[in-house]
Amino acid sequence: MHALVDWLADLSGPVVYLVVTALVFAEDALFFGFVLPGETAVIVGGVLARRGNVELVWLTLAVVLAAIAGDSVGYEIGRRAGPPLLSRGPLRRRAGRVEKARDLIRRRGPAAVFVGRFVALFRSLVPALAGASNMPYRRFLLYNALGGLVWGVGNALLGYAAGAAYERAETLVGRTVALAFAAIVVVALVVWRIRRHRRSHS
Repeated sequence: MHALVDWLADLSGPVVYLVVTALVFAEDALFFGFVLPGETAVIVGGVLARRGNVELVWLTLAVVLAAIAGDSVGYEIGRRAGPPLLSRGPLRRRAGRVEKARDLIRRRGPAAVFVGRFVALFRSLVPALAGASNMPYRRFLLYNALGGLVWGVGNALLGYAAGAAYERAETLVGRTVALAFAAIVVVALVVWRIRRHRRSHS
């Protein structure tokens, strides 16, 4: 994650917003949750907000809207393409987890949309499964929006807090290194004076 922070920190503010929201949207809408770190991107965005690269409020708003929109696209894909889409490609190799997501939809209904937002693989599967199950869109949208709001705000604030903790740790490390260096210099001077004193009296 440190490399991602450094990479995004070198980009302009608008590009950071674009990259973070694109990762969140694609993870939810395009079944790329296996390779696209949407949640990590949000946390990194929060760290950058703490550094002043972006505004926390605008970042959070963009993330929440991207999460809701991404899930809505996933829902529509599931509604139109149906179960056959979920049994192809990479999803076929994850049939067990797909079935768990289906079971979650069957048992919990709309609440599964909210809960699925907080589980990495389910985040990209549940919207399509909800669409394929013909869940009414208004009901889906309500739980989708609630989940996106809590998830987006929570992870952005988590990143912001992590950035603050990192700054404090960095300051503490800097002071520790400075004190250690000063102690080494003092010890070296004392040793040098002692040796010089011995030579002058030998």
